[in-house]
This record gives sequence, structure tokens and C-alpha cells, in this order.
Amino acid sequence: MNLLYANDEKGTYPSSWYAATRTPSDGFAPLQEDITADVCVVGAGYTGLSAALHLAQAGRRVVLLEAQRVGFGASGRNGGQLGSGQRVDQEALEKMLGVDAAHRLWQLGEEAKALVKDLIFQHDIECYLRHGVAWTASGTADVRHLHSYAEFLNDRYGYDKIETLSRESLHEFCPSPDYRGGILDMGAAHLHPLNLALGLTRAAKAAGVHIFEQSAVRAIHEGSKVILQTEAGRVATDHVILACNGYLGNLNRQVAARVMPINNFIVATEPLGDRIGNVLRRDVAVADSRFVVNYFRLSHDGRLLFGGGESYGYRFPTDIAAKVRRPMTEIFPCLKDVAIDYAWGGTLAITMKRMPYLSRVAPNILSASGYSGHGVGTAVHAGQLMARAIQGDSDGFDTMSAIPTRPFPGGASLRPPLLALAMTWYSLRDRLGI
Repeated sequence: MNLLYANDEKGTYPSSWYAATRTPSDGFAPLQEDITADVCVVGAGYTGLSAALHLAQAGRRVVLLEAQRVGFGASGRNGGQLGSGQRVDQEALEKMLGVDAAHRLWQLGEEAKALVKDLIFQHDIECYLRHGVAWTASGTADVRHLHSYAEFLNDRYGYDKIETLSRESLHEFCPSPDYRGGILDMGAAHLHPLNLALGLTRAAKAAGVHIFEQSAVRAIHEGSKVILQTEAGRVATDHVILACNGYLGNLNRQVAARVMPINNFIVATEPLGDRIGNVLRRDVAVADSRFVVNYFRLSHDGRLLFGGGESYGYRFPTDIAAKVRRPMTEIFPCLKDVAIDYAWGGTLAITMKRMPYLSRVAPNILSASGYSGHGVGTAVHAGQLMARAIQGDSDGFDTMSAIPTRPFPGGASLRPPLLALAMTWYSLRDRLGI
């Protein structure tokens, strides 16, 4: 199944609130000739756009190939949360990789967050950047863990931007009866993800990047000069960056074995009006401590944007709104009758350890993907790290690529059902409160 077209029409954005409120932008023509480049980037999401922008600013001739539209994939559909650190918490990273490596990864995670904010400022990207992300818990043990983790980050990493929240202090701005406490990270942020992608596109174009949409790569022929074949054109290039994430398909087997596509779903309610006070009283984003995470925030026009629900087949469900309404009303029973104006799905990608997979898959081919729900900052940063590596500074790329990433078990045919089995078990644990 080709995920580029399995759930979406060719050449169009999904019917999402993000697409409906995106910054006006011109499209780009498909590649229809044979051209050359110093670097060819495959995929115009955050990773590819960032890599292309930084390479063009360094004077390289860059071609960017996108199978659909810029920002079409997870970069234009996600929850819009710009989180701190890495996807895996620092306590787990210290046990997994050692204290020194964990500290370096924390530093890289904070660099990623700062990079996104700097790019938004430098290129005047109107994506409604707002500070504050709360992590909430439904059980007392999870509340204690979150409070302990905030203290751990303060003591071990000098990170003092997190406020611990009791049930009462959390309910002052998020009065969900499901939540018993949490933490609020004012160093994290949230934003309009598609507008961020479109802003990076404008910056890349201004820097001289040659962008082609609806130009899916059909084959890659490795060599000192890499040849990338599309339906109607060809690129001969010195270096390639694979920035496809969940839409890689069969372009590289090494990456595909370690990075698995999964689907996620989001709804946008009608404008809440007076009911906003029953949901969120501060302009912060929220994510909870469930294994199958619920995440939400308010839009700039007063809607609740809520992500949740799970589906383990690669086809989107026929009624996405109904699938997401169930967890939404578990968190906010007061919204059981709210109208849902937009409902959409998207394909992201995960790894076994939930850390990104950066790799040099051939002497002149780099890849980054598998952000596991932490991609707003990490993907933008990965693009910059690969751009630096091509220019000879591979320190950050080498640090990330040194993270052990095992293949998913079972081979291509068995990976999806094995994942479905595991995710169903963890979802059941959430519901039972285990």
C-alpha cells in the first residue's frame, strides 16, 4: 500500500482546520526534465525544508522533491506542540545510553526548540507561536512521577521552566475531571504546524532552493553521482537527503525496517464561545500521560483542537470524528454535544525505542525520520544537522545516529499486526488504569 495516496487525494491538502486557515501560498510545478544538483532532498516536510534551507544558505545548489504538496504529511497535520528535550525522558535516556550521552541529547533537544523559535523570528513566520505545554496525569502515581521528573530536570539539567501542578492548580486552567495533577513547561510551546511548514517553504525558495511538488521519487540509483528518477524527470546529484518519515515506502530498506508508519487523528470543534472556560482558561497546550496520548489546545479562533483515538490499520477510519470524540468526551464530558467542524488523519512514524533514526545509509545518502510524535522541533533540527554533516560538521548528526535503533521484528508483512497487538495492550492498560 502506498501511503502517499492511500488516504488522500493526489496534489491536495487534507480537509483539516490547518489547511482551511493556512497562509495563502503558491504551488510548485512537477519536475519534468533532467537536472543536476549539489544536494537533492526528498520530502518537503520540516526535515527536508530545514535541510534545504540551511544548505542553500551555505551556497549549495539544492533541489527539493515532494511527492504531494509541501507540508502535506505529518508536518502539516500534527498537534503543533514544540516540546522540550527528546521524545524519551532524560531518566530513561540515562539508563539507556549513560549520563554523558543523555546530557548531550538534552542539549540537542533544547537546540532544536531554540532553532524553531529562531527560524520563526528570522523569517517572520505567522504560525501563532505560544509558550506553555502542560503534561497531565489521571492517576496519583503518574502525578508523583511527573512532579519527580520536574525536580530531576531542575537538579540534574538546570532546567527551571517547569511548574508542578496539584489537582487544584491544574483545574484553575484545565478543569477536566479526569486529571489529578501534572506539570507545566513554559519553555515548551505550540503553534500552527502547516503555517510553519509554509513559512519554511517561503524561506527556502527565497534562499534559492528549487522546489518541485507532485514529483514522487520512483527509484534511487546509488553511486558517486546519485540518480533520482521521478515520473517525468531525473536529478543527478552529489548528495541525497531522505526526509520522508512515514511516507518513505520502499525507497530504502534499511530505514524502512527501523521506522514504522502509524496513523493519528485530530478534530477541531466548532468555536466554543462561553464554553472555553470549561476546557482551557490559558493559551497552553496539553498532553496526558496515557500510553496512547491525548493532546489538545485552543485554536486562535476559539476551537478545541483535540488529538486522540487509535487505529492500527493503514486506512483511515470512515468516521474520524466519532473515533476522536470518544477520548475527547472522556476528558471533557461537557463537550458531549459539541459540533465537530473538521476531522482529519495523518501518518507519522515511530521507532522501537521512540527515538529518531538518523543514519548514513550510503556514503553520500543521509536519512532522518521516526520522530515518534516529537517532530516539530526534532525534525527541523535533524534537517539542520544533516545540512551541517554534508558541509563537513557531523558532530550533532553523529551523536543522533549513534543511538541504537533495532529493526522492528517480523519483517515487512508482520510488523503492522505485531504493532497493533502491542498498542491494543497498552491502550487496554490505559482504560483499566494499570
